Amino acid sequence: MKIYNTLSKRKEEFVPLEEGKVKMYVCGPTVYNLIHIGNARPMIVFDTVRRYMEHKGYEVNFVSNFTDVDDKIIKKALEEGVDSSVISERYIEECKKDMKAMNVKPATTHPKATQEIGGMLEMINTLIEKGHAYAAGDGTVYFRTRSFKGYGKLSHKNLDDLQGGNRSLLVSGEDQKEDPLDFVLWKPRKEGEPYWESPWCKGRPGWHIECSAMSEKYLPLPLDIHGGGLDLIFPHHENEIAQTEAALDKPLARVWMHNGFVQVNSEKMSKSLGNFQTIRDILESYLPETLRFFLVGKHYRSPIDFSLANMDEAERGQKRVYECLRATDQALAAESGKKATPAALTQLAELKNEVAALDAAFMEALEDDCNTAAALGHLFSMTRAAGRVLDDKTLRAVPEGREVLALFRTATEKWDALLGLFGQEPAAFLASLHAMRARRKGVNVTEVERLIGERQQARAARDFARADAARDELAALGVEVRDTPEGPVWDIA
Repeated sequence: MKIYNTLSKRKEEFVPLEEGKVKMYVCGPTVYNLIHIGNARPMIVFDTVRRYMEHKGYEVNFVSNFTDVDDKIIKKALEEGVDSSVISERYIEECKKDMKAMNVKPATTHPKATQEIGGMLEMINTLIEKGHAYAAGDGTVYFRTRSFKGYGKLSHKNLDDLQGGNRSLLVSGEDQKEDPLDFVLWKPRKEGEPYWESPWCKGRPGWHIECSAMSEKYLPLPLDIHGGGLDLIFPHHENEIAQTEAALDKPLARVWMHNGFVQVNSEKMSKSLGNFQTIRDILESYLPETLRFFLVGKHYRSPIDFSLANMDEAERGQKRVYECLRATDQALAAESGKKATPAALTQLAELKNEVAALDAAFMEALEDDCNTAAALGHLFSMTRAAGRVLDDKTLRAVPEGREVLALFRTATEKWDALLGLFGQEPAAFLASLHAMRARRKGVNVTEVERLIGERQQARAARDFARADAARDELAALGVEVRDTPEGPVWDIA
């Protein structure tokens, strides 16, 4: 498998540091609110990477933290008049619910920053002893950025350029720092804030040191893969590298993977910009699997534009695949005994080879830097190949046609294992999808089902006038009904 490494700025053949095992650390959310779609993207991206590694037979130790001490958490706690732990625990549980809904597998370990303070203090003390950090008069501990010779190797930034041209990136409190580029490892408490005892002051850790301590404890270092959003490259991941490698004298990670932004009108989605939609907002109108399908529809390093129109497009594509899966299952369950003509045999042999080739191409796309966009293209091509059998009564009724469909269905079993998609029972999923589309358009599902039942009864009684009237009432609601051997199937027009 080849993975694009942000550190080297090129694709590299992935070789684990320990044979048969993969150690992955992915920066998790700061838990002060419900997660939004931008937060969901790295969860789904690295869940997909993990799934593929496990499919290849690796034992994956996957760690993703919760940042449960932060200015925003404290601010919300003060607003509500509760302890900050009440806020963080509330939104950790809500985050887990959203992850489960989107079929994101729980991490091997989900450490919380507040439970790992001891390891952070130990690492900070080591940095001070080695001359890489110092305590200021008020007890703030800073990292000596220039003491780490490799600073900037991940973000490919130059220290002098940072100091001269990017003042907004510098940490406040420059008057007590040796160098404006030095960053905080430990800071003193403010009134009303949670705090921990330390040799320097009663206070709390800086953001960057949290991930360094947690990754070393639970994996340990060096990591095979460190992941996160593109916005974490600088300063968070750059600072992680500096403090970790300075303290431990070993690399933090061999491969660095970063996903692109979720955008709204070409602008990054974020809580600070106020242009975000939470997962809960979206799940009022779309199924969780539709959101996951939308987010894997682009290569993970590319930006992805969120809009309701793009969600509708994803839903339509998802619907086509599930309809093909339902029809395939029905065809495989039916009896077959007809003999294929020589022309049909030739056509079916070609389709069988096509499905096999597309299945191989699907896997090759994932081997190439987890290219889910290309993989989905092959998935849709496989669906179209199966559709050519399903659309021809003669082809689907002969044993050789069933072989093509069986090969297709076997290929689809990997889609859930690798992408977390298309693993639901097709008829049940489509019923849920129809109900969601009806809800979105204000159509009463109970009324739809009543009219369909009434139409069926009228048809059975050969009361075709009443059957047609029921169908017209359904059409007026925006409902299309299609009669199949298994009964009527409805959808929103």
